[in-house]
Amino acid sequence: MSGRELFCPPRRTRRGVALTLVCAGVLVTGAATGSLPGTDPAGTGRKTPSGPARSAAASHREAVASHREAVAEAASRAMAGGMSPMEAAEQAVSRSGDRWDAVYSRGEYEEFEQALDGRYTGVGLWARRERDGRIEVTRVQTGSPAAAAGIRAGDRLRSIDGRTVDGLPVTEVVGLLRGDAGDDTAAPAGTPVRLGLERGTRAWSLTLRRARLSTHPVTVRRLADGVTVIQVTAFTKGSGEAVRSAVRHAPAHAGVVLDLRGNSGGLVTEAVTAASAFLDGGLVATYDVDGAQRALHAEPGGDTARPLVALVDGGTMSAAELLTGALQDRGRAVVVGSRTFGKGSVQMPTRLPDGSVAELTVGHYRTPSGRGVDGRGITPDLDAGGDALRRARTVLGGLGDATGTAS
Repeated sequence: MSGRELFCPPRRTRRGVALTLVCAGVLVTGAATGSLPGTDPAGTGRKTPSGPARSAAASHREAVASHREAVAEAASRAMAGGMSPMEAAEQAVSRSGDRWDAVYSRGEYEEFEQALDGRYTGVGLWARRERDGRIEVTRVQTGSPAAAAGIRAGDRLRSIDGRTVDGLPVTEVVGLLRGDAGDDTAAPAGTPVRLGLERGTRAWSLTLRRARLSTHPVTVRRLADGVTVIQVTAFTKGSGEAVRSAVRHAPAHAGVVLDLRGNSGGLVTEAVTAASAFLDGGLVATYDVDGAQRALHAEPGGDTARPLVALVDGGTMSAAELLTGALQDRGRAVVVGSRTFGKGSVQMPTRLPDGSVAELTVGHYRTPSGRGVDGRGITPDLDAGGDALRRARTVLGGLGDATGTAS
């Protein structure tokens, strides 16, 4: 499981709620978890902490190690006593107070890994939980059962198989959509699921049949003025190279809009590859794991002169924020939209005795300039309301070839 950041489930609240990813076409969940590349220590010029700073770093390492040990020990004791290691680990995790800590069964994690390769069984909905607890559809996959039924972004999901979903944790809603049976398996393709929906004053119900679907997280379109819009909805396997290919095939000197709105992250390595499309090597982000500082670098040879605007919003998070922060800090892109989500913590997996996996926070990301993202998000250079794409095209028109070469 090394070399990647996993997709984004918030804390799991009960057994039988299956893990589903952003790219799994069911729900945007809002957190970000996973393991990270074993990169070399950061060559950022930062000195090894000493004095109080060193003591703080040591205290952080000790606290992280203590928490991980407590979760593992709770699972081991439960196993020895004939109880569920997973449930014991969940109880230990809940005491941490960290909203991104989570525990997943072996089957859930396997489903997770399949989705990282762009495959899943579902109905083709992306959604999120609003602050008032409502579940709102944010995107519908083309060619999916949800698309065929006429479900649209902005629709409210009210019930699943007769159960009201308002206020439920997103992972629980995901489990209902997938038909999780409580034994680490989801319902197979072809099985029905009845949804209650609302659009304005209209409320209706319909029955969909789950299907085996493939994700297409990168879409490319060329506008009449020659601008290329590259939309990335998730950083699944191959998405970074898809971005690089789109940039290589864009008209010479024409501007690019990198649309990261609603992108809740994915594989860190894919986000770094995407950054390599626009940077000639250099630092993308730093992160700490158990107090040790590490760095992520772009590959050399990217297009550093093409005018570039990055579009973001409150649904831009995790690996997508990492990419945005790198392009903004290094003066490579003008960032347009609204403040991003603010998920910059690092989770690492711990395998438990029964094969389940605990994802526990061990550190945090920082942008090349040293900005922390977690809880803060990234503030765009220019705010944009309803028609952010129009604003982005206006900005590109003003940039011309003035972006120069990013260092």
